Amino acid sequence: MASPTGTSDAPFGRMLTAMVTPFTSDGAVDYAGVQRIAAYLVDEQRHDGLVISGTTGESPTTTDEEKDRILRAVVEAVGDRAFIVAGAGSNDTRHSVELARAAERAGAHGLLVVTPYYNKPPQEGLFQHFTAIADAAGLPVMLYDIPGRTGVPIETTTLVRLAQHPRIVAVKDAKGDLFAGSQVMMATDLVFYSGDDLLNLPWLSVGAAGFVSVAGHVIGAQLASMIESHRSGDVAGALETHRRVLPVVAGIMTRTQGAIMAKAALTLVGQGGGHVRRPLVDATEDQIALLRTDLVAGGVKLADT
Repeated sequence: MASPTGTSDAPFGRMLTAMVTPFTSDGAVDYAGVQRIAAYLVDEQRHDGLVISGTTGESPTTTDEEKDRILRAVVEAVGDRAFIVAGAGSNDTRHSVELARAAERAGAHGLLVVTPYYNKPPQEGLFQHFTAIADAAGLPVMLYDIPGRTGVPIETTTLVRLAQHPRIVAVKDAKGDLFAGSQVMMATDLVFYSGDDLLNLPWLSVGAAGFVSVAGHVIGAQLASMIESHRSGDVAGALETHRRVLPVVAGIMTRTQGAIMAKAALTLVGQGGGHVRRPLVDATEDQIALLRTDLVAGGVKLADT
């Protein structure tokens, strides 16, 4: 199967979503649903990339075998027309190395590697962790900097050191420090992707290549248009799109956990997001009612309208 070709300024494409993993009511992975959602995102929501088994894909509660099957299902469904980036991060370097090698065997085009969580390593530990994973497989790596979940930021000096590795090429930023990100972009060739839908347009304004979104499950086409407008110099058009989709971003990203609401949103647009696994819980009726209002306010067409 042919794989997409990246560019130096967008090695994983520009419009990516951290894809949910649909589960059945008894907690099993719905592999047919995985392929259906992947095809919907690429063919209808204008994604040129997907992140599989990230946090939104509920990677903490899927087994390595499930991760492998999920990845292979997505590669089979859309791997010839979208960048497939496999989550390979954990707080155990040896385990992450195994995940990286397994993702390469399964046909992934790149790796997303999150900062180790809970054990709070020092910066030298982060450097050695990321370097070991990048050394372990022949795939380009996107670092995931999200200190709100991991407890530790990837500091600017560490990012500059990591940028010297030929396979560490990008950063998914959910740290929200646009000044620090700008410094890294000036000092290195690392490509930044917004990892926080609340800051998508601000990140574009300081040089980000695109997004790794969650709200993109239902507004991917609009976010792709925002990127195109900004890149073509139509800043006013990008701002108009940013403002138009704000209710959707708020509904998915600020009511409760993102994977919960992304799955509810997919169901509301007729795509069947499936259930979540504990410790997550499905959206309540009240949350779904609020989300319905948010989606309509943001111009999203619902399945029953």
